[in-house]
Amino acid sequence: MVTVWCARLTWALLPVSAGVALTDALDGWATGPARVAGVLLWAAWAVGLVALLAPRPWGLTALRVIAPASVFVALWSITGASGGAAALAVTTCIVATAFALSAEVAQATGNSLAYGDETRFPLRIPPALFLAPVPLAVLFIGAGVSVGPLLLANEQYIAGAALTVVGVALAVVLARSLHALSVRWLVLVPAGVVVVDPLALADPVLMRREVIDRVGRAAGIPSNPGVVDLRLGSLAGTIAIGLNTPQSFARRRGRRDATMHDAHFVLVSTVRTNAFVRQAGSRRIPVS
Repeated sequence: MVTVWCARLTWALLPVSAGVALTDALDGWATGPARVAGVLLWAAWAVGLVALLAPRPWGLTALRVIAPASVFVALWSITGASGGAAALAVTTCIVATAFALSAEVAQATGNSLAYGDETRFPLRIPPALFLAPVPLAVLFIGAGVSVGPLLLANEQYIAGAALTVVGVALAVVLARSLHALSVRWLVLVPAGVVVVDPLALADPVLMRREVIDRVGRAAGIPSNPGVVDLRLGSLAGTIAIGLNTPQSFARRRGRRDATMHDAHFVLVSTVRTNAFVRQAGSRRIPVS
């Protein structure tokens, strides 16, 4: 919880720490676009603050767009602000982004929807998505909701209207795709362990406590037909769940198709591996 409160505090202070640099950078703009830009900046900050004060999965998706965008905007302010103000803005935005995108905040957003005695541990984002898809999605969402209104404010009505319609529609589609990364969890429930991963599985899978042989950090698990690897390329934070009875998993193949696999071992990659293992042991699940 300390990290979550640090995220809230650093985000709440951004108008003070970064406001001067952004105001200076907007001074050279025409009145209309400057006002629209100011409204967009305040709206983004307010959405981020709500997402941190009332954690929800949608808030995590919003933070994964707004927080990196804040760093980009702070870097842009260097062109029009004094050196000290710009440096303070960039530094505080980087710190606020690091806290906002931390594993603790991600877990808080998942557990806000937990039912009864369950604990949700977010799964790691597949590394391949960091190379281009996620950064490009963040870029296009930010551009989609801002470029059109800025052009309208600058009295470029035809281009502004067209880009507003297309940009907002594109932002909605990309945000929905990005949201799939915010609802991937390894869940401890009274009956055992549930894997919830819409990217890898057609449906959530419950592994009951009585069929779990052991749970622990993976070390030297071979790749064979008896292993279902749900890490999607992520090797950090790997957890191996050994089963004494084969469990069926419906692995996704594209958006609609799925194939069934029976597994004695399941590999997943979480952002808080040690915490998961500790809590699994406290729930009488064998750990190693």
